[in-house]
Amino acid sequence: MNTTKRILIIDDEVHIREVVQICLETLVSWDVLSAASGREGLIRVQAEQLDAILLDVMMPEMDGLVVLRELRSNPVTQPIPVILLTATAHRLDQQQVSELGVRGVIAKPFNPITLPHQISLALGWDLEPLITCCA
Repeated sequence: MNTTKRILIIDDEVHIREVVQICLETLVSWDVLSAASGREGLIRVQAEQLDAILLDVMMPEMDGLVVLRELRSNPVTQPIPVILLTATAHRLDQQQVSELGVRGVIAKPFNPITLPHQISLALGWDLEPLITCCA
């Protein structure tokens, strides 16, 4: 049984996607897929079996909250847990975030070393057996 987590990062900033991917693949051996826009993310979500989505809020053309509404309106993507990854965490409407079923909010800038723990905590995943290098 494969216990490797599959995460999709949707963020328009290439360096954020790269840092998240390197960090999660190196520290906890998760499979990380990426999308550079909301539209690309919605296409990837349809084509992949995912355990979670890390979603940027501020993106051109289609922001993260629009993407989130699209995900929630589709029965196929509705159950996938979403964590917002944003520089505007303090400005988010908490009621709206709650109504959209967001599982967590991680503020940018984030600490790459603690990112797997933050994601696991938000999703209720057990990380103890996975992290061996940084304890």
